Amino acid sequence: MAVSGQADGTEPEGAYDEVEQLNDLNRAVGKQLRLLRERAGLMQRDVGDRLGYGPDLISALERGVRTPQREFLQAVDELLDAGGLLKALAEDVERAKSKARVRHPAWFKDYARLEKSAVEINFYNNHDVPGLLQTERRTRALYVMRKPVLDPDTIDQRVASRLDRQDILTRRPLPVVTAVIEEVVLRRPLGGWGIHRERLRHLLELGRLPNVELQVMPSVCSEHAGMGGPFVLLVPKGKPQVGYTETQSNSNLITEPEEVRMLAARYGSIRAQALTMQESLALIESLLGER
Repeated sequence: MAVSGQADGTEPEGAYDEVEQLNDLNRAVGKQLRLLRERAGLMQRDVGDRLGYGPDLISALERGVRTPQREFLQAVDELLDAGGLLKALAEDVERAKSKARVRHPAWFKDYARLEKSAVEINFYNNHDVPGLLQTERRTRALYVMRKPVLDPDTIDQRVASRLDRQDILTRRPLPVVTAVIEEVVLRRPLGGWGIHRERLRHLLELGRLPNVELQVMPSVCSEHAGMGGPFVLLVPKGKPQVGYTETQSNSNLITEPEEVRMLAARYGSIRAQALTMQESLALIESLLGER
């Protein structure tokens, strides 16, 4: 069974008020975080290195486009000698985040809810990198170039929602995440070369995580099982595997066992035709000029 939805971005009445309250709080926390970091004489990369986070995350938090997790606020409070100021904000952030739980477009919510509890996620993408693997600047650039044009508030909301989803990559227990990406995607500098190179470096970091397996489908491949388009295979905790597709303005959550089985078989063929994980990381390194 395929449950279809139109990607019109509609939300229940009042949802945006709750989201905007969370966005306001995120921006306030971000300003305090930046001031405390600068007072301590640290760069964003310094804070990230000491706490085990990437500089992209610290930047996103300071600009208020991502919601800080309780664990982060507790750790950074101690690092920056904030005297409990940031720790005290954890309850307010959690409360606001709970009220703003409706943050995705209506057509995406069914998938997002399943993804949150997933123990395994498999991506095949032929036009871009999966959202869970994007950097903040790349994500923003993609929404800015959307046609018809999105308004700034919607862009901020979509960016924050996507970045919040990325917590699944490092939360415990770690889910298994695999992705096959077309080589042409890795050569297309959407957003500019600076953002593109940042994205390639980010993929290298993710590809070295113990629970993430990245593969590249080379452009010279003469046989290709994925010509039907991109899709996702997802295993929610305690539930059967499901499929998910997006095409222009429509999305489909696929639950019919036979249809899911065919997608799984197709994904197995795609992975077999792609470069190995080691070859794929070597290709990304070569694109960065590091080899």
